[in-house]
Amino acid sequence: MSEWVSSAIQVLEADANRSADTHLHLFPLPAQWGIDLYLKDESVHPTGSLKHRLARSLILYGLVNGLIDEDTTLVESSSGSTAVSEAYFARMLGLKFITVIPRSTSREKIELIEFYGGHCHLVDHADEISPEARRLAAGCHGHYLDQFTFAERATDWRGNNNIAESVFSQLALERHPIPRWIVVGAGTGGTSATFGRYVRYRRHPTQVAVADPEGSAFYAAWQGDPDAVGRASMIEGIGRPRVEPSFVPSVIDEMIAVPDAASVAAIRLLRERTLHLAGGSTGTNLYGAFELIARMRQAGETGSVVTLICDSGIRYTQTYYDDGWVAAQGWDMRPHRERMERFLDSGEW
Repeated sequence: MSEWVSSAIQVLEADANRSADTHLHLFPLPAQWGIDLYLKDESVHPTGSLKHRLARSLILYGLVNGLIDEDTTLVESSSGSTAVSEAYFARMLGLKFITVIPRSTSREKIELIEFYGGHCHLVDHADEISPEARRLAAGCHGHYLDQFTFAERATDWRGNNNIAESVFSQLALERHPIPRWIVVGAGTGGTSATFGRYVRYRRHPTQVAVADPEGSAFYAAWQGDPDAVGRASMIEGIGRPRVEPSFVPSVIDEMIAVPDAASVAAIRLLRERTLHLAGGSTGTNLYGAFELIARMRQAGETGSVVTLICDSGIRYTQTYYDDGWVAAQGWDMRPHRERMERFLDSGEW
């Protein structure tokens, strides 16, 4: 291992050590239910999202496998939070970073990637981004980070300060330290794979649920169709039109399909009830968590449920939090809001 690679690994580890672990918030539920709902707040990472962990893991994976050196250009196919976080770490290591994105990507997203020193390579169609990223990496002494392939294998599910180990450590002094359910979304599938493997490895009775946008291919894959085709989600960061290599359905105990309008209704309710301003994927998680808690109530169970605040809602003030934008999508949030309000009053779903 070269001196530069050794130094780069130390820099990434120092970043992890310098950034205090993310908070675990309690969502207010009626005390008599005997059920605690926790929100793991990944929005407080330096780059503002859950993808901060993934970006660090993907680059570490490349370093320890001998795929990245001091002259390597890092290449990705992402216009979202993963690219933002990867650009942050590339700049930290003094490496060039290029992400391939559709030409239709908003200026705000491009500017955020460029803020951290990344370069956006535009293509006309979304289905061109992965092939183009591979081509670029092959032609510039580059390494294609490829989040949709490597997310599930880049994170050490046995521990090493992953998100699962963090959650269980933070719950250690709570009244229900071993959660009944952990609820996450799936973009790459890396987070659900990490939790699913970790709870099995530690022999916990915890079950893992994936809350997935309606129309995503992952739900059909979990039901047994590995070649399922879905549609792209309007909830950024999760839901995919195809089954990605990093999605591991065998470690998932339950999947819940959530309408996009319900996800947006849920983050608005979250804002009113807790003051946490979160992105749409957090709403998908929260809606799924509510449904599972209602099932626990019906079965007479007590315990804890954990889900994630994936990123801050500050990035979505002109979309999910804008009534005009929501109306333009044809979404009616009212029935979903009424359902959640009824649940929080009565425990019934």
